[in-house]
Amino acid sequence: MKSIRIGGVPEHFNLPWHLCIEGNEFNKEEINVIWKDFPDGTGAMNKALRSGEIDAAVILTEGITRDIINGNNAKIVQTYIGSPLIWGIHVAADSAYKNSADLQHTKAAISREGSGSHLMAYVNAQNNGWNVDDLEFEIVKDIDGAVKTLKEDKAQYFMWEHFTTKPLVDNHTFRLIADCPTPWPCFVIAVREEVLKYDAQRIKTMLDVLNNKTAGFKEIPGIDVMLAERYDQKLEDIRKWLKLTNWSNSQLSEAELTEVQKKLLRLNLISKQVESSEILHSL
Repeated sequence: MKSIRIGGVPEHFNLPWHLCIEGNEFNKEEINVIWKDFPDGTGAMNKALRSGEIDAAVILTEGITRDIINGNNAKIVQTYIGSPLIWGIHVAADSAYKNSADLQHTKAAISREGSGSHLMAYVNAQNNGWNVDDLEFEIVKDIDGAVKTLKEDKAQYFMWEHFTTKPLVDNHTFRLIADCPTPWPCFVIAVREEVLKYDAQRIKTMLDVLNNKTAGFKEIPGIDVMLAERYDQKLEDIRKWLKLTNWSNSQLSEAELTEVQKKLLRLNLISKQVESSEILHSL
């Protein structure tokens, strides 16, 4: 049985993958899907794709687009979450900062360079009319690092997915001061080009199984309770999140990709725009 190594964040978005693995649904198609959690996020997954540590990743649209343009030999094969990601802007609970405008000239905690928390800090800065060249960053690796860094005031704010971070708001570790949604579908599935060259049909079969699961995911009896229990979330928060979230089995459109590239170019995060064929691959 052929193995495919998949990377993704250990968050509620990816429960459909785990249900397929636990239900042996990939195995029935003679595919052994090996899941690897990347709590560090997109920057770490880009590095793992480049090194061949993983074959594919469920990864942030803007992060993988930027890395492909910068030399990552991977391609986006489909959208995974078609709705925006709601990035919460968080400060330490006892911080004096009250709104996002207060954060100008402060330092952002980010998981690593090229991560979603890094790129969205630029988007937030542009939304607020700040000079993006003035942004400063402190690399913290993950949420635990952000907690320590904000507590010690080595950075003043941290952007991470709203609902994933909600328990830290509820227990007064962080305080949420604003949300910053992505202006495009948030998660895509990217695959190394070498894997697409030799195993495209197997990748397609794996995605067919996954897409069959996500198509009816919200209708699974008790799925809200399962999500709340597995990911240590309040049931009311999971229900809000489910209403805001839509899974997708379509390819990222050229218009959506153009919007991502234009934004990255305006923020000086890429040096040029490229043809969609350099980033997208349809199975």
